[in-house]
Amino acid sequence: MKLGDEAVGDLVALGLARYEARVYLALIGRDSYTAAEAAREAGVPRQRVYDVLDALVRRQLATVRPGKVTNYSAVPPELALARLMSHQRAALERLDRASEGLVSMLQPVWTEGRMNTDPLDYIAILRDPNAIALRFADVQQHAHRELLTFCKPPFIDPSGNADGVKAVRRLSRTGGAAKAIYLNDSLADPGTVEHIERFAEAGEQARFADELPLKLVIADSALVLCDMPDPVAGKESTTTLFIEHPALAGCLRLAFLTTWEAAAERPGADGGARATTQPSQPGRTRPVS
Repeated sequence: MKLGDEAVGDLVALGLARYEARVYLALIGRDSYTAAEAAREAGVPRQRVYDVLDALVRRQLATVRPGKVTNYSAVPPELALARLMSHQRAALERLDRASEGLVSMLQPVWTEGRMNTDPLDYIAILRDPNAIALRFADVQQHAHRELLTFCKPPFIDPSGNADGVKAVRRLSRTGGAAKAIYLNDSLADPGTVEHIERFAEAGEQARFADELPLKLVIADSALVLCDMPDPVAGKESTTTLFIEHPALAGCLRLAFLTTWEAAAERPGADGGARATTQPSQPGRTRPVS
């Protein structure tokens, strides 16, 4: 009776190589075989069969019958399988012990690793205008108590930013504060004036200054979005930074409030700006790179 691939696969699962499984199954079909006969019966290359038979003998799955021509016999299947199972159990026990040792060794390293973070993982560098606009909208959505902005050109979309209006309206409705400082000469542009008035209607408080150091947004003393002009390439080339760091946000908030105290509620006559309603939220179109 010939045994097929399923029996070979089962023996392989128990730890035998495929040729070893095929030769063992051939050996159990008769009392004994010569090496050449075993190779022919198992379909194993003759040049390989000697190594395979030696491996079966070492595993105590076959025995050698010396004589004029050496013959090989299979040990009874129940004994062979018991030996294979015993070997597998021993291997699993070794793996189990090794696993426990590795856990003991690696767990402290893993725990310590949770306490160490990349010192810059709270900083994102943005240069693509679309990415900047998306991050700006995200900062606005995460403002639940306060939104502070230095507004200065260039703006991504001076006439848009519906999300910014919604954020200001939400803050105003829930007792939060939205404050923006604009440049005095921003009121010379009709589109910016419209933007300021729209944000003022939503509840934003606005003031005006002759100069602002950079475009800046601070949300809840925790999140910061700011444009950093390139000191070499000039003010037209900027990189926008998103920073999630309460200590830095707190320092920048103090700088904003200092500028706010010195800013005018409305541009003076010298600035050539007309009186407006309370201005609006920083061109949520803000930080552009």
